[in-house]
Amino acid sequence: MTGKAEILDPGPFATVQDLGRTGYAAVGVGRSGAADRGALKLANRLVGNPETHAALEVTLGGLRMRVSEHSTVAVTGAEVPVQAGGRAGATYAPIMLRPGEELRLGTAERGMRSYVAVRGGFDVPPVLGARATDTLGRLGPPPLTAGVSLPIGRLVHGWPTADFAPRPPWIEEPLLRLEPGPRLDWFTDYALSTLASTAYTVTSDLDRVGVRLSGPALTRVRHGELAPEAAMPGALQVPPSGVLILFLADHPVTGGYPVAAVVPEPDLDLAAQLRPGQRVRFTLRGRTLAA
Repeated sequence: MTGKAEILDPGPFATVQDLGRTGYAAVGVGRSGAADRGALKLANRLVGNPETHAALEVTLGGLRMRVSEHSTVAVTGAEVPVQAGGRAGATYAPIMLRPGEELRLGTAERGMRSYVAVRGGFDVPPVLGARATDTLGRLGPPPLTAGVSLPIGRLVHGWPTADFAPRPPWIEEPLLRLEPGPRLDWFTDYALSTLASTAYTVTSDLDRVGVRLSGPALTRVRHGELAPEAAMPGALQVPPSGVLILFLADHPVTGGYPVAAVVPEPDLDLAAQLRPGQRVRFTLRGRTLAA
């Protein structure tokens, strides 16, 4: 009999995510998948799963989940209080749950997104080869609601061999690397220097599609409309207002605003944990540019 995980409370927002679906951009389907891919992979490794297994992506904590059988779970990503069966638990470590016990996440104290993996993975039906919820394309399982039961799979690796995984300390003002974008010539010669000259502030306008950043606007030297062209995670799109939009996991597959710069994928895990009001800085090829 397949075990179940019942969602008693999803918190502010929670979805099922894996590493996403690839190879469908030409037909208008983005990759989607975990916003913090490193945290999802690590949660899976801590419970002995393949890194590709589906886990839960929980925004700002608040999740309550009850298991129907003995289960091993792990929580990574945001810094969040954890309780397991009424006992204090730890992030970045395997946690054992007995049948009927609850996993509870408190309010995230730092970071934005937590990842909850269960040994065997959440075995929801795949769509186009992935179990990821794409909030923009509306593919995959819908966002989680109270009362939903998720089947737990059986495909695993060996038993976990680590009691915990150390994580780097939280960086209050992350530094994201930049590469020149395909439409950098639409902006003044000092556009990249502008980006690296001061911190930008994360606005409340953020979700899995992207993050709007408040700070020095980039000035265009070319005006008019840009024909829609392919978009990618990490693109810094600049609408006519000059305010930056950083694309995350559920970004559209095409965009109509010029892309001045691109944050490389290894840095997007940091970007996925940004919270409203937090400050972020940019650097080009490992060195901060002068204004």
